[in-house]
Amino acid sequence: MPKRILQGRVVSDLNSKTVTVSVERRFKHPVLKKTVRKSKKYRAHDGADKHKVGDIVKIRETLPISRTKRWEVIE
Repeated sequence: MPKRILQGRVVSDLNSKTVTVSVERRFKHPVLKKTVRKSKKYRAHDGADKHKVGDIVKIRETLPISRTKRWEVIE
């Protein structure tokens, strides 16, 4: 099964080797027929600590790294 790749914006880099990425998705509401924006935060592993708040990054699904981290930054 291929690993999912998502694109989002870094909203926090306070922890070492970890960034919090906010991923926004848009979809049409089934009843209202209006575009809805929803966002979700993912904690991703950033081993080099090179990404800062505001950067746009791509994250990939991976094996669990810690209790909350299931993603890693790829670019």
